[in-house]
Amino acid sequence: MANTKNAVAPVDEMLPAGKLFLYGLQHVLAMYAGAVAVPLIIAGAAGLTQAQTAYLINADLFTCGIATLLQTLGIWKIGIKIPVIQGVTFAAVTPMILMAQSGGMDLIFGSVIVAGLFTFLLAPFFSKMIRFFPPIVTGSIITIIGVSLLPVGVNWAAGGVGNKQYGSLTFIAVAVVVLITILMVNKFFKGFIAHIGVLIGLIVGLIIAIPLGIVNFSGVASAPWLGIDMPFHFGYPTFDLGAIISMILVMLVVMVESTGDFLAIGEMVDKKIGEKELTAGLRADGLATTLGGIFNAFPYTAFAQNVGLIGLTGVKSRFVVAVSGAILVVMGLFPKLATIIASLPNAVLGGAGIAMFGIVAASGIKTLAKVDYEKNVNNIFIVAISIGIGLIPVVAPDFFKMFPNWSQTILHSGITLGSITAILLNAFFNGGKGAGDLDDLKDSAGIQG
Repeated sequence: MANTKNAVAPVDEMLPAGKLFLYGLQHVLAMYAGAVAVPLIIAGAAGLTQAQTAYLINADLFTCGIATLLQTLGIWKIGIKIPVIQGVTFAAVTPMILMAQSGGMDLIFGSVIVAGLFTFLLAPFFSKMIRFFPPIVTGSIITIIGVSLLPVGVNWAAGGVGNKQYGSLTFIAVAVVVLITILMVNKFFKGFIAHIGVLIGLIVGLIIAIPLGIVNFSGVASAPWLGIDMPFHFGYPTFDLGAIISMILVMLVVMVESTGDFLAIGEMVDKKIGEKELTAGLRADGLATTLGGIFNAFPYTAFAQNVGLIGLTGVKSRFVVAVSGAILVVMGLFPKLATIIASLPNAVLGGAGIAMFGIVAASGIKTLAKVDYEKNVNNIFIVAISIGIGLIPVVAPDFFKMFPNWSQTILHSGITLGSITAILLNAFFNGGKGAGDLDDLKDSAGIQG
């Protein structure tokens, strides 16, 4: 607690229980749709059953809560102690899809555990090397993430790959309704309601899809009311060098994303974020990611939706978001709720997916718009080549099929290829000089999650 003689710093203020709960719940609602999107994507790629998908969602919510508590409350030199809510990063989706399809869930969890430990150990050194990750690099990477994920949303809207009714007008109509609902909410509402536009769209889509007969609630009745997230539920982890390298590259991007959010939140809550605080926050990301691999979940980062929510509400207390973490832990213990969420048809998810993934790409473009292309014409090559190479696996999935098997996990991940290309090209053209500082990262905050 940062007490002074006469007052408590806003970030350390303890609010009444009722307000803590309501404000905390508001943060959960703002990030909920994004929190469950990744486990739904991975479950589909791995071919999991409805019950397994529900378990994966519960495990993710549970670990989201633990990760958020780590950041907000802190343990030893772990946790930045500001109101930052944690969620699964979309940066890891593409490589995890490939791992799920080639080696199953145990391959994902093995790479996540090692990448988390790598992040934890690298945190104090990474805090000193941030100048090599300017907005031109992070903007290129985030754009690639969004564009790479768009095909997933489009296929969902058509009913899902492999569906015999793929492209049915019913599926597409439901997806359109969801997308229009999200747009209408953002057009006519502000603040809290606008922040949960995606969740509202999913609810409206579900209500419409039920009478159309495309929702399967068969597993809800048999799902237990209470479930405990057990370590290695899907089997003991498998450790593959290619998969580990791919996930470590993702975590390098995550560290940049989290840093931008940490700095932005620090300004909002009037707390100075220096090298020591950054290290503590990045260590928490690493520890949470390792716990994610153990408890059947994924890599974690700061959720950008909630950065905007802090600025909107003016509520600066970290204990508000600590309550959000507690709520997420409790939600992760109720499989019936997760089974209902897992019952959402692909068409409903498709409408939201197009919006969410498109916004990720647009956020990357927004960051790239701040880059100076006039004084440094080479910047255009960094963006063009990194995006072009990053999209090779999307536009030509068989492009690298003749390469060695050990390299396939890396080469089939657009985010991995794009990240490597952007970092190397920026180092080649800019050499780290003027490549970005903490103020640049503040500008890039709000694009993660």
